Amino acid sequence: MGVFGELLITGGLVLGLFVVYSLWWTNVIADRQADKRADKVRHNWEASQAGKGPGALDTGDGIGFLHVPSMRNGEVLVREGTATKILNGGVAGYYTDPVKATLPTTGKDGNFALAAHRDGHGAKFHNIDKVDEGDPIVFETKDDWYVYKVFAILPETSKYNVKVLGSVPEQAGVKKPGHYITLTTCTPVYTSTYRYVVWGKLVRVDKVDADRTPPEELD
Repeated sequence: MGVFGELLITGGLVLGLFVVYSLWWTNVIADRQADKRADKVRHNWEASQAGKGPGALDTGDGIGFLHVPSMRNGEVLVREGTATKILNGGVAGYYTDPVKATLPTTGKDGNFALAAHRDGHGAKFHNIDKVDEGDPIVFETKDDWYVYKVFAILPETSKYNVKVLGSVPEQAGVKKPGHYITLTTCTPVYTSTYRYVVWGKLVRVDKVDADRTPPEELD
């Protein structure tokens, strides 16, 4: 009985350490990686404005920053792709497959669909359930602020439901093409059984000024 009890205690300690690693330490590592990439992206933007570098939209480290005030998580670096190795870097990734995302910078109708972890590895969409209809979502690029307004939320759907990513997201109640943004993550918290979806529609585009003054929605 003594040996069995010791094994139970050891097992509990190992499990506890795994939880700490998954829900805390992976956040630390991911945030460090994301911060380094974010600094590089902003450096490239500044170099471009000063005429000292290409400053392309997609530097390979990120294409811009997502701001969702109601999620209370600051700015989130956005990179191309939603593969695990991308999202584990503490960023939001935009879908390229199976649905080709339409970047807002193209000026074309479509759906700019994004994903991020809800727990661990930065947990950038942990507070997605705090987002309400009418809340702002802002996507920042080198030259523009794209301001969206949340108009529909789907608290639970199958993780295989790719229709929510469609260029015309009919499950959000829309029938016509437009400029949409979609945020997706796992739900319930600490699981990956289903997906939580938030949709927004573009309301305006503000040019970035010399001081990078954010739109009023981010004040």
